[in-house]
Amino acid sequence: MRAITISRPGDEDVLTLTEMPNPVPGHGEVLIEVAAAGVNNADLLQRQGHYPPPPGTSELPGLEVSGVISALGDDVTEWKVGDRVAALLAGGGYATLAVAPASQLLPVPDDLDLVSAAALPEAACTVYSNLGLIAGLRPGQTLLVHGGTGGMGSHAVLWAKALGVRVIATAGGDRKTAATREFGADVVIDYRTEDFVERVHEETDGVGVDAILDVVGADYLERNLTALAPNGHLAVIASASGPSAQLPFGLLMRKRATISGTTLRARPLAEKAAIVAAVREAVWPFVLDGRVRPVIDTVLPLADAPEAHRRMASGAVIGKLLLRA
Repeated sequence: MRAITISRPGDEDVLTLTEMPNPVPGHGEVLIEVAAAGVNNADLLQRQGHYPPPPGTSELPGLEVSGVISALGDDVTEWKVGDRVAALLAGGGYATLAVAPASQLLPVPDDLDLVSAAALPEAACTVYSNLGLIAGLRPGQTLLVHGGTGGMGSHAVLWAKALGVRVIATAGGDRKTAATREFGADVVIDYRTEDFVERVHEETDGVGVDAILDVVGADYLERNLTALAPNGHLAVIASASGPSAQLPFGLLMRKRATISGTTLRARPLAEKAAIVAAVREAVWPFVLDGRVRPVIDTVLPLADAPEAHRRMASGAVIGKLLLRA
């Protein structure tokens, strides 16, 4: 097979297209002929040497793929060769063949382009595990999404609107705020020119939001808590602004708020299987009826992985970047 390897930690040019032996599916696994792989910030961190794969998993980057099952390992009964699937991976997606646990597969609807489906697994599992399973977001509530045009943020807007949630989202600049409105956000705040806390209070009659999906982290901690409604939940899925911040316990306690911080890649297989099953039950019906769709910025050939990483690092991407195998 052809795969993108990381020759050493470094800039985009350390990503190299290489010929490698074909992987073989083990017990409970399937082999996928890859149509496309999603590009995520985690891949950039891995390339730089900051986010190594979990022990025992593929050293190749790539946390999600779409494609067709070409072989089955032992004890796989739900899936068959030829099935169109999207898969959540711990690594190995930047390749023409990838092995995935059968429990981490999602069926690709017949009317959904197979390449585009690669944009869904990581975002759907991250967003639903945080906002659905942990925050318990439900119809009629209000959600604040930071980064409404990101891979996670755009999916969160679409899923929450399909669920019946009022969505307030932040984005930077005219191009991204316009795109966030197109995704269906009820209120869009340009964080470059507006104070999101003030706007949230204006838009909620001073009550605040029931949940926040945050990718900023440290710099937004106190402001996020201020924007929460009583009994609200702050879900932190990234910390772009730094590794630590002071927690204002008085504010946290007055709001009776809760905070969660999660990653997905290194979770035990059983936990990821449970998340994928929950996504298939609660999110996939919206994929089937078209209310939740892949948001694609650009599809590049696998060999152009260095360019994909450069574009990702630029901050100009709306939705997901994909590498076509």
